[in-house]
Amino acid sequence: MIVVTTPTGSIGHQVLENVLDNVPDSGELIRVIARDPSRLPSQTRERVDVVQGSMDDIDVVTKAFNGADTVFWLVPPYSNAESIEGYALDFTRPACEAITSQGVKRVVGVSSLGRGAATSTGLGSYAMDGLIESTGVSYRALRMPGFMENMLHQVEPIKNQGMFFLPASGNRKLPTCATRDIAAAAARLLLDDSWSGQDSVPILGPEDLSYNDMAQIMSEVLQRPIRFQQVPGDAYKATLMQHGMNEAWAQGVVDLLAKIDKGLYNAEPRTPQSTTPTSFRQWCEEVLKPAVLA
Repeated sequence: MIVVTTPTGSIGHQVLENVLDNVPDSGELIRVIARDPSRLPSQTRERVDVVQGSMDDIDVVTKAFNGADTVFWLVPPYSNAESIEGYALDFTRPACEAITSQGVKRVVGVSSLGRGAATSTGLGSYAMDGLIESTGVSYRALRMPGFMENMLHQVEPIKNQGMFFLPASGNRKLPTCATRDIAAAAARLLLDDSWSGQDSVPILGPEDLSYNDMAQIMSEVLQRPIRFQQVPGDAYKATLMQHGMNEAWAQGVVDLLAKIDKGLYNAEPRTPQSTTPTSFRQWCEEVLKPAVLA
């Protein structure tokens, strides 16, 4: 049995769709944990076993992991918790108890590039990895750079000002990936019962691009000039807080971006295995352009 967490989230719903597309209706049982099962499409609800509740509830995860061979684990993004690492661990501790008590064999987790090169940042993902690994379960940490989908947070300035803003250099080339490729990698691992041990799986997209490169691609796709503008970290933090993010999380995002700008995401060598198919241009055509035109 496979358990998928965050089945209505931006990555989780794609993982679930990939798994269901590759499992016959009469095949392996798929279970999900959902706070609000009504958010699942009706055709999905008919094909999965739903455990309703929160992933940080020990009773919920214990029930969900009962009989599970493999679990897809993703800590829900952003909260108003005062500690980023504490937030990740508050979700992961109950999961680790249930992994151990229920005899889960394999876990696929969504993490971040840079572990080993940085003792903190990663918005709590490094601490999550360590806690899961401490159970002894076979684990694959999907290590990602920034998502292409992060650009959707800047649709309004792209649309209205022809600009997007970050506290980072416009010239440093960085890997970036689409969530569809993360989901595809996760589903392959969930459906493969041959692996064991603990390792990481980098997901780097097909190319390294600077923010100036991205602006040029957006200009060509949107057929209008788009420019990247570097802003001070304090100004970006203030903008995040104006949009509802608390100070701890806003500072965490700014600190992470500063380390990325110094090479945190460039430490992982690109290989054929870590190179995933969706290009930024393709993503702009299929996702960003419709969002800007909406």
